[in-house]
Amino acid sequence: MTIKEVRELTDNEIRERLDVEREQFLRLRLNHSITPLDNPSQLRVARKTIARLITELHARELKQQ
Repeated sequence: MTIKEVRELTDNEIRERLDVEREQFLRLRLNHSITPLDNPSQLRVARKTIARLITELHARELKQQ
């Protein structure tokens, strides 16, 4: 998910997406600890997506203040 896609979402959609992405990241990390993933870079992509969502939410909160 690119930052352009994130900016098009509403605040509620970002929060929902953030919950989904965090759950997915936890599953990936757990699966990777049990058996190595075929593509371990999925972990990095998931972390960056979560960071983008958090950053956009924080920026919107600062704008409102």
